[in-house]
Amino acid sequence: MFQDLRAVLERDPAATNVPEVILTYSGFHAIISHRFAHRLYRWHIPFLPRLISQIARAITGIEIHPAARIGKGFFIDHGMGVVIGETSIIGDNVTLFQGVTLGGTGKERGKRHPTLGNNVVAGTGAKLLGSITIGDNVLIGANAVVLRSVPPDSTVVGVPGRIAKRAGEKVPGINLDHTNLPDPIAERLKKLQAEIDEIEGVLGKWKSTASPPD
Repeated sequence: MFQDLRAVLERDPAATNVPEVILTYSGFHAIISHRFAHRLYRWHIPFLPRLISQIARAITGIEIHPAARIGKGFFIDHGMGVVIGETSIIGDNVTLFQGVTLGGTGKERGKRHPTLGNNVVAGTGAKLLGSITIGDNVLIGANAVVLRSVPPDSTVVGVPGRIAKRAGEKVPGINLDHTNLPDPIAERLKKLQAEIDEIEGVLGKWKSTASPPD
């Protein structure tokens, strides 16, 4: 609990004091409820863990299956619409923004939800589907749909999710600035425009040097 509380205070600039977080932060309420439900689930207590998760869902708008395994320092920012499936595994110091789904594709049995490493950040509306593995220090852009495993130290954007950046070295800390992610489509259009400008330049020179017709 204390590590989850510290995560909120460290990562949310709007969090000004401990009582405010404890009393008003739905993401914090959801994770505390989950940790209690998960413990009961591991003790093989029937029905009650699921009931707790559904009550927490009704209050917070965040659905976490009691069987999901979540590491320390977990932070859900805003949180409305977050869904974490039954066989999800989440590492330490992970941050999820509102509308993130860790779901299944409807085809697998057994392990059918994602596994997230440490220091992962998933932007608003990101969808991670299936029994995939997201490596440590991965940044997933807003509204990305990730259907394949992602290596560590990568940035993923788009639908379907594509690796837009992969660092050669481990990036220290947690970067919550998911408003400045690479845009591969914009970069491709920029490159295409440069090629068009180059061709127009060559044509302009050719026209200026070509002899006029008799």
